Amino acid sequence: MRIAFYAPLKPLDHPVPSGDRLMARLLVTALKRAGHDVDIAARLRSRVADGNSLRQMQLAELGGKLARRLLRRYETGFLPRPDIWFTYHLYYKAPDWIGPLVAAELGIPYILCEASHAPKRATGPWAASHRAVEQALQQARAVLCPNRADMACLAPITGAQKLHFLPPFTDIGAWQRAGERPALQQDATTSSDPVELITVAMMRPGDKFQSFVLLAEALGALPADVAQNWRLTIVGDGPARDDVAGLFARFDAGRVVFVGQCDATTTRDHLARADLCVWPAINEAYGMALLEAQAAGLPVVAGDYGGVGGIVRNGETGWLVPAGDPAAFARQLAYCLANRAVLKSIGQRAAQNALAHHDISSAARVLDHVIADVLDQQDIP
Repeated sequence: MRIAFYAPLKPLDHPVPSGDRLMARLLVTALKRAGHDVDIAARLRSRVADGNSLRQMQLAELGGKLARRLLRRYETGFLPRPDIWFTYHLYYKAPDWIGPLVAAELGIPYILCEASHAPKRATGPWAASHRAVEQALQQARAVLCPNRADMACLAPITGAQKLHFLPPFTDIGAWQRAGERPALQQDATTSSDPVELITVAMMRPGDKFQSFVLLAEALGALPADVAQNWRLTIVGDGPARDDVAGLFARFDAGRVVFVGQCDATTTRDHLARADLCVWPAINEAYGMALLEAQAAGLPVVAGDYGGVGGIVRNGETGWLVPAGDPAAFARQLAYCLANRAVLKSIGQRAAQNALAHHDISSAARVLDHVIADVLDQQDIP
């Protein structure tokens, strides 16, 4: 099948890395692995962060113009006509002003992945975008949900039969180093060495910064017997870097190391030298960095937010702590620091679970099954 793909929140070629950009790219790769041809239909970024009504109207108008231009190109053969329209990540701040128009005019199925519905936005500054999201959800023939928590709120709009769970995924093999062992399995590691903690996250205001706040508080609240038994590497960068650095200034020099933004290969190198991934995950949808850490053989301590529990199996591949609770985070971290041997076995389970349930090959099969089902329904008179 030929699929027109669109990511209204952040296009695939956006210069700023993020989980959204990564997931969009992974979806395209998974669709191609399933044997489909994928065209990037549009690059319009529809996000309006401040609820500006005029900006929403302007984007809606621009989206309509782009939809009409696409339709002309499909009609003339300038672009190959798609069999399916596929939109990734839809919510009230970033609606799809293009896909529903094109899919309706061509009479092709409209499929969504990672959508959310916020009834409280029916009035107020985002009302227009909220209505657009509702209409897109009603038109969708299928909605794939990487976060199970979204499904309950979507069902009244879409009907439960259109919802399909798509476990968060990545190319697990790219994060597992054949023939190499995680730091905890190396003979050179001794009980006197500090436990190597790692955090991989963008540094920006809002939820990301609040997660760093909670992490610094938890590290500062560790009991005396383990308070010196750790070292933290932070991978990532962003506009809040100076503020994040200030949070960790209380600790001894060398205790927290900032390595900046890294490419996938360098990030993998840092994960290979670590023992435990730590991230409070405030308002995290599911957390791609947590999945990559587990794929690399690391256990995870994370806040129990959103779809994080769909990636981290509490007590099996890591530990989930109550959301937004620095004391609980500190208690779990203290346990990990005092029980170093446990990290090795949990990390091995994490890698096995990632490969079994979160590999891109599994996602390709789910996507292909959903697409085939939608097309079968399309053929029923």
